[in-house]
Amino acid sequence: MANDKSEKRQFTLSSSPHLSKEDDVNKIMNTVIMALVPAIAFSVYHFGFKSLLTILVAAASCLATEYLIKRMRKREVTDTSSLLTGILLAMTLPPGLGIGFVVLGSVFSIAIGKEIFGGLGYNIFNPALLGRAFLQASFPVRMTTWQPTNHSTLDAETFATPLGGWKFGEGIIHNMGDYIDGLLLGNTGGCIGETSALAIIIGGIFILVKKYADWRIPVSYLGTVFILGGIFWLIAPASYPDPIFHLLSGGLMIGAFFMATDMVTSPVTPLGSWIFGVGAGVVVILIRLSEGLPEGVMYSILFMNAFVPLIDRYTRPKYLGEGK
Repeated sequence: MANDKSEKRQFTLSSSPHLSKEDDVNKIMNTVIMALVPAIAFSVYHFGFKSLLTILVAAASCLATEYLIKRMRKREVTDTSSLLTGILLAMTLPPGLGIGFVVLGSVFSIAIGKEIFGGLGYNIFNPALLGRAFLQASFPVRMTTWQPTNHSTLDAETFATPLGGWKFGEGIIHNMGDYIDGLLLGNTGGCIGETSALAIIIGGIFILVKKYADWRIPVSYLGTVFILGGIFWLIAPASYPDPIFHLLSGGLMIGAFFMATDMVTSPVTPLGSWIFGVGAGVVVILIRLSEGLPEGVMYSILFMNAFVPLIDRYTRPKYLGEGK
């Protein structure tokens, strides 16, 4: 008893947070990169060395750009977020795009898309998509010039993508075999990371299971595209593609799982995630079914990125004791 009374219990007073996890920025970024491995491997198999070269150049350019900017600001590079940005940018590019264009887009993604705002955690827009949007606006012909694939039976020069083929008069795919072989498995033309929906879905499920992405965003995003696309298809099946076509074609899968779920540029509240996904889905359908571009994934995500601060502000839960 005497020993018990003589013992002094010490407490450490500190500010929140009091709970810690093993996850950090590097672990999350590296895990997402691992989730992209199936899509990367398929792109190399499908498009050949030019696909791998584009990915390597984009990744190296993003790393070098961040390093130089950090040095000018007298700071250190502490994470691998720029590496992930480079890989994601490459996945949205045509495999035959020139090296100079890849470097230019990579520099823009890091310098203007991220570092100009203050670095990771402060950027408003998804850096990879912003770099892709810059290239699309500056070099539209190069960004829509498609190279033949190694294994496709289609002429990738004249039948660029399933979306482009439908949009510009090649017709709508109705054959289930074409859906499985062309859209799901990826035996078609397109950007490096958008041809095989299956490879993207495998990686996407992996990061959802790891809880490195909010499942509400891809569910609401894909669900909205499916519902709205289905409505227009039921109204005019001869003019509009069915909802399965919308889901599996273009960059919707990689956008839903890897772009829209970016932790920095997506909402932090559950309700906000639903609003973000639904809004992006509506924009995709409006763009795809309009008279302009065949694809709208990039613009839909960037458009909703701009509203994230507003969404977070009006969907945050009330503080304990807060009144109306």
